[in-house]
Amino acid sequence: MPAARVVRTACNGCEAPGRPIACARAAGPYDGALRAIIHAFKYDRRRSLARPLAALMRRAGAEALDGADACVPVPLHWRRRWQRGFNQAEELAVHLGVPVVCALRRTRRTHVQAALHADDRAANVAGAFAARGRARVAGSVLVLVDDVATTGATLEACARALRAAGAREVRAVTAARVAVRSWR
Repeated sequence: MPAARVVRTACNGCEAPGRPIACARAAGPYDGALRAIIHAFKYDRRRSLARPLAALMRRAGAEALDGADACVPVPLHWRRRWQRGFNQAEELAVHLGVPVVCALRRTRRTHVQAALHADDRAANVAGAFAARGRARVAGSVLVLVDDVATTGATLEACARALRAAGAREVRAVTAARVAVRSWR
């Protein structure tokens, strides 16, 4: 496994009012060996890679995980989960050392984000997530977990749903981050 590098995944304006994610961290850039490992994990169904990837995420995301009440994996649409056989975000979350709460659900099927231009990603996931019961998240500090962050559109859509359900703060930790200038 490549050495963990903290990748600050948001611009300085991330914590500005109106931003749904207070802090976002990634274990490394989405290229080279880390990209190959994530592809093997996600598409070749090498679920045994979840533990070492999560170890990288724990080190790089210590700031985001510190004091969190729970990790919330980004949910897959049921069809995509059935096709893949598992939810990669959930597999990573269970190894982060924080309780896992599946507090989100997909309200509709969306296009694969990787196939979309950056400008279309936010529209693709707008309104695609909803909280599973307000009591599970009300007043909590939650950490969203996913494998890769590109524009941050999926994470922001999830964070908005959690904040609307009463989460006090939402943070994010991913295995990798695509190098872009800012979250939007």
